[in-house]
Amino acid sequence: MANSNAEMAVGQDVISEANAAMDKKAAGKYLTFRIADEIYGIEILKVQEIIQLQEITKVPKVPDFIRGVINLRGKVIPVMSLRNKFRIEDIEDTDNTCIIVVNVSSSKGTVIMGIVVDNVSEVLDIDADGIEESPSFGGGVDTSFILGMGKVDKKVVMLLDIDKVLSSQEGRAIEEMGK
Repeated sequence: MANSNAEMAVGQDVISEANAAMDKKAAGKYLTFRIADEIYGIEILKVQEIIQLQEITKVPKVPDFIRGVINLRGKVIPVMSLRNKFRIEDIEDTDNTCIIVVNVSSSKGTVIMGIVVDNVSEVLDIDADGIEESPSFGGGVDTSFILGMGKVDKKVVMLLDIDKVLSSQEGRAIEEMGK
């Protein structure tokens, strides 16, 4: 029995160390934005710029969450709707709707793409103590794209790993669009 308790203590230490490593990795500055009533954040180092919504050219035979492409200073970049990707009811664009241009790491390097959000909020500096691991929703729910849950004041900010929002297959399709 004592051996079992010792093993449990060692197991708890391993879990604590893993959580601490995750917290240190996730701590930092995040650009926060809204989609519907929820607040999300992405690492500020992944953000290239924020631009006003502009005309998006539709591309046939792409997934529903891909709005199309835009011309950003002579470079064609793909644009994704996070509303559609996260299966949140679509709404009409407003004056606050904007595009966050991000650098997404892929197997072939960095891909520049735009993500359409309802509005951009602010840049928050979230320390390790303010970040918790994302909750488990069971085996059938993929939350690998969530870095953690940031606690700011009385709000919860879902911290996204923008590199993992797209599946590897979707990422390859985006890479091809950006060429």
